[in-house]
Amino acid sequence: MKPRRSALYMPGANERALEKAKGLAADALILDLEDAVAPDAKEAARERVCGMVGEYGDREVTIRLNGLETEWHDADLRAAAQAGPAAVVVPKVNSARDVHNIERALELGGAPDTTKIWAMVETPVAMLHAEEIAAASERLTVLVMGTNDLAKELHAESVPGRAPLLGGLSLCLLAARATGKVILDGVYNDVKDVEGFEAECLQGRQFGFDGKTLIHPGQIEPCNRVFAPSEAEIEQARKIIAAFEEARAEGRGVVTVDGRMIENLHVDNAQRILALAEAIGA
Repeated sequence: MKPRRSALYMPGANERALEKAKGLAADALILDLEDAVAPDAKEAARERVCGMVGEYGDREVTIRLNGLETEWHDADLRAAAQAGPAAVVVPKVNSARDVHNIERALELGGAPDTTKIWAMVETPVAMLHAEEIAAASERLTVLVMGTNDLAKELHAESVPGRAPLLGGLSLCLLAARATGKVILDGVYNDVKDVEGFEAECLQGRQFGFDGKTLIHPGQIEPCNRVFAPSEAEIEQARKIIAAFEEARAEGRGVVTVDGRMIENLHVDNAQRILALAEAIGA
């Protein structure tokens, strides 16, 4: 299991920020060639980002390309294929055909098998085709929610609790879990609102997201903390597994922990918690 609690966007045009990222504790970095880069800086940012892919130690380093319909996309994809990041992050993926085209281009560009696809789902069309997108390729490993663009497309207001977006979030979560893919929550825009950010992280974890995309280094610590198992959760997971194994060894069909009935699904969840804690520790 690979922890992806926090995935931080880093502007590809900002060399100082890219250098600073080497000391940040985000689980994953998204070196951004899209929104964070002005049109006249696209080529220089592409060259810089692709040249720095191997400079971040054991962090998962990805490159966000410009969108499929833009004039920069093909060149971004060719350069990224040669650079061999952990993944290419592709905006506004709307169909399985989009995924197939990206996969084919990576193969033609000579990308190693280790370079995966992270598909950003951020339109109503993508919400309605989320399972099709997620199942389109084994090379696609992560769905990334683009909540800002989704809100724009829906003409929705930005409100605490994100009620206008819950339908789309739920569809994508269902698609990710049905196809065995990781799914990351969208960004939180107000970098000064620490309390609101942490509340949205908690909401995302409760929904079932594996982690969250971030836009500021100050968001890393609370995000990592919320999406990691607590000591109490780890201890409870160990108790559940131990009690289940003891009951099975004794031939007992009923298992209880702290007065609660324990079934296979609780053991599976406990094993997942311990695996995540171990991966984070490693």
